[in-house]
Amino acid sequence: MSDATRRDEAVATLRRIAFLLERAQATSYRSEAFRTAAHVVEQQPPARVATLVATGGLTELASVGARTAGVVELVWRGKPVPYLLELEDALVGAVAEQEKAAGDDVERARELHAALRGDLHAHSEASDGGASIQEMLLAALEIGHEYQAITDHSPRLTVANGLSAARLRAQLQQVAALNVAVAPFRVLTGIEVDILDDGTLDQDPTLLDELDVVVASVHSKLAMDRAAMTRRMLTAVRDPRTDVLGHCTGRRVLGRRRAQSEFDARAVFSACAERGVAVEINCRPDRLDPPHDLLALAAELGCDFAIDTDAHAPGQLDWQLTGCVRAARHGIEATRVINTWPVERLLERTHA
Repeated sequence: MSDATRRDEAVATLRRIAFLLERAQATSYRSEAFRTAAHVVEQQPPARVATLVATGGLTELASVGARTAGVVELVWRGKPVPYLLELEDALVGAVAEQEKAAGDDVERARELHAALRGDLHAHSEASDGGASIQEMLLAALEIGHEYQAITDHSPRLTVANGLSAARLRAQLQQVAALNVAVAPFRVLTGIEVDILDDGTLDQDPTLLDELDVVVASVHSKLAMDRAAMTRRMLTAVRDPRTDVLGHCTGRRVLGRRRAQSEFDARAVFSACAERGVAVEINCRPDRLDPPHDLLALAAELGCDFAIDTDAHAPGQLDWQLTGCVRAARHGIEATRVINTWPVERLLERTHA
């Protein structure tokens, strides 16, 4: 095996460990250590990595510590990496637990999960994500997806470093260049646009018209009066630029918990069904939004859905099974989940 192949395998192993840590919601500094080390090792000439392995000098490289150096050394010598095996075993157990929770709906959940072609809600380091767009795409490719939308936040959400119109336009140029490099995989341009207090969308309308996917979400004043929140959400859903209604209640069920917002769900979901706006089934473990009663109502009213991770790190893109289990419980078929559709059909809908 050549030194270049060994280096590439070591880099892939470091990235896989980072991915598994992110998927398991480990503290970000742990996954970042492996992802940064992967980047540093990847930049080194293979011969130099070989020399550093032979002399025990890998930790001379910036951002390569004893643990990440140990992983590289094991891969270089063709030996198993116990830490990776431990994380892979934990993943198998986690998936088994999720499927067990699906009960009689497990086969439907598996079929829906296998049918997914992409994810329509994910963040990069341009706003409040933890990785570059390139790292997010590598993870999406590893999962086996055909497309990935990048939906960073809009300007009003300053706490999440929301993108101004100028920054978003620069991102569109970056995505265009990446699409040339990763074809036939498709990077979809997008945004998670804040729904303002009056229901308007927090970005230049002409710029929103250029995007492939617009996810509209409420992030502020979640305790707003029920009638006012209903008007606010209806205005956003009726905007022809809205493609997906993101995490509709805004609730948090883990960590710093937050009660769900109150609105007339029947009116909002009826408008979604009428306007062709998909209701997001948000897979983040701290959101699981909408709650089951509202998910059942949206299904009853004929809504389509988007099973999205709302990922803020590459490994989180692998959370979609959670949403599939929840969708299966309500008999939601793959044909009603827009990110099971081929990209051409998806874009016909979002660009209509």
